[in-house]
Amino acid sequence: MPGIRNVISTLTDNGEEVMGPEVLLWHYPNNDIVNGSLLTVESNHFCVLKSRGAILNVYETGQYTVQTPDRPIFGSLQQAFYGGQSPWQYEALYINRSKLVLKTTGMALSREMAEMVYSVDYYIHVETREAAVQLVQHMPYRGHALMTQEVNTYAGPVIEQAVNQLVQITPLEAVNEKIHDLSQIVFQHLQQFLAVYGISLDTVKVLVFPRDERMKALISLKAFGLSEMDAVRYYTAMLMAERGVMSAPNMAIGYPFNINGVQPTINADRYSMAGSNSPNAASPHPPQQTR
Repeated sequence: MPGIRNVISTLTDNGEEVMGPEVLLWHYPNNDIVNGSLLTVESNHFCVLKSRGAILNVYETGQYTVQTPDRPIFGSLQQAFYGGQSPWQYEALYINRSKLVLKTTGMALSREMAEMVYSVDYYIHVETREAAVQLVQHMPYRGHALMTQEVNTYAGPVIEQAVNQLVQITPLEAVNEKIHDLSQIVFQHLQQFLAVYGISLDTVKVLVFPRDERMKALISLKAFGLSEMDAVRYYTAMLMAERGVMSAPNMAIGYPFNINGVQPTINADRYSMAGSNSPNAASPHPPQQTR
């Protein structure tokens, strides 16, 4: 009889796969799963079958026939008998068991209270049938899908706490030297958190850098072996060169700028406190004559 054994799978009517790299869990949206339906599970998926809130079985790769415990009326006859609705409400939840990549960013403060931006890439997957059950039982979702971005919303605060645990006690210049330790701390905290949801953590990659572009440029110059003063001078020289200021090389080497062998100077006594208190200090404005 045609139409009795409907096939339940993650493929759309035009053959497209629903579960892309951004989908961790997908809930089959229709209510046509009845006794005798064929449940198709792809090689990179798990399928959790539920009935009225209870988990009946977890399927791996293959095609399976849905059977109720007491074997009621078969297939479409069952739906027709109950007015199109099955008395046994089935739900099929497909779990993506492929390795998925997530990314989160945030801000931390160094020991000097300088703003540091961190970027964390981490790879997750659901490894076993038991882990798939944990995911269904503990991770809430809205609608018919659980996206990786929603998992990232849960993991974000854990990553932020782990990053700040090390960055806040590390000098600004030494943060990148602690990247390996920082990656391990983030991995340990994140692995422990995700295990509750049946999610396995594979790899964590952490990148930390100053939020201020000027600070990044100064740290890069110091990495060449320059002192703090030389780094500031070279950075200023680069800005002057970008604006076409011809005295930029002089700023870089720390020498005054001369024109035809004459060194232009200016009396700066008027701008100093000592000069303003001196009886011989020139007044910034000449006295006006009165008649």
